[in-house]
Amino acid sequence: MSSAARTPARERRTERATHADYTGAVYGSMLAASVVIGAGALGRFPRLELVLLLSLTGLVFWIGHVHAQLFGARLAQRTLDRPTVLHVCREEWPIVEAAVPPALAVAVSPLLGLDVDGAIWLAVAVAVTGQVGWSAVGARRAGGSWRLVTGTAAVNLLLGLAIIAFKIALTH
Repeated sequence: MSSAARTPARERRTERATHADYTGAVYGSMLAASVVIGAGALGRFPRLELVLLLSLTGLVFWIGHVHAQLFGARLAQRTLDRPTVLHVCREEWPIVEAAVPPALAVAVSPLLGLDVDGAIWLAVAVAVTGQVGWSAVGARRAGGSWRLVTGTAAVNLLLGLAIIAFKIALTH
């Protein structure tokens, strides 16, 4: 594309895509898997409660991360203006977004004929898949080699499998 065809908005989108940070999505997916595992280990939850637990936990952790980032900026003597606050809120939003696919999995599980236990396993599988996928996408978008992409995906798969092992250990 010629430089004449580039618009400021398109350049900003390209810049965001090039420098996208998927840490929040990976973290949020791991958090969602942990929430589902913890909830499932404590007993049976109605689906709506599990969807709300996933969503609200994601929001609370998002607020916590935004606060931590802004507090860190404050310690660094930077002014906290509206653009800075909005930037941090956007940067940390993937934590909330990562809770959506597992929550949707729980919500649609009756349509798949799954009982609550099946819904929990589906949500865990979706969360771990997101965790692995976002780590691989993040590594690739950051210019990582295929070896690095494979390595980060493998580490995140192992972390996801550890969460699943905890569920199995807690429920047996």
